[in-house]
Amino acid sequence: MSIRTELRRMRRIDRWMEIILPRVVRRVVNGAVSQPGLLPRRWLTLVSSDVDLDAGIGAVWLVWRPGSAKAETHTALIERWGEKWHYTGGGSRSDADLPAERLAAGRPGQVGMIELGGGAGCLSYAYRRQLCHPDFTGTGSWVGSNELQVAAEVDHLLVGDRRIEVPEHGRLIVVWKSPSTGHVGIRPLIVAVGRDGVELSRIGPHDGMDSYTWTELNGQTEQ
Repeated sequence: MSIRTELRRMRRIDRWMEIILPRVVRRVVNGAVSQPGLLPRRWLTLVSSDVDLDAGIGAVWLVWRPGSAKAETHTALIERWGEKWHYTGGGSRSDADLPAERLAAGRPGQVGMIELGGGAGCLSYAYRRQLCHPDFTGTGSWVGSNELQVAAEVDHLLVGDRRIEVPEHGRLIVVWKSPSTGHVGIRPLIVAVGRDGVELSRIGPHDGMDSYTWTELNGQTEQ
């Protein structure tokens, strides 16, 4: 892809976000169904969204033209500044797909209880705005998000001190905020909980696999 083509694509994404995100955010904050009625799913499908009102941050996972050769996945970070929500960054890729059947852990296509997908992050928008004030002495904060694929056994997740329900299709995006470590932040502990309230697995801030997967791999090694 040429630089000019990529720049056009990025400008197109920014225009989409300016139009779509305010509508999606309003619905999520008000507890409504996230997919706006004016957006046909064949054109743009909202896979998942997450808003932490206390932290004033959110993330949205979208698939543009799902099922077509031009399908793209987009994740967008949003942050509240004053009374308004602002698009502050995100990521995109061409390997777009929609959630299919939710599988049990250990089956092909669902190895662990929690599987990490793509992620996005940037310095907090609020922090960047406050830097403009000469008297500001606060430390930097990082806003990040992760796409997750969760097994059928999982009822809900604990992400830091928040409880997040798992949608029926098992794909979701989670947003988080942490002190900045320079160029990244620190993802909170994520715990998968079953319908009986028992912990099934967890994935730490620096882990690439959840504890269920590690246990299974170690068991196979010892056999």
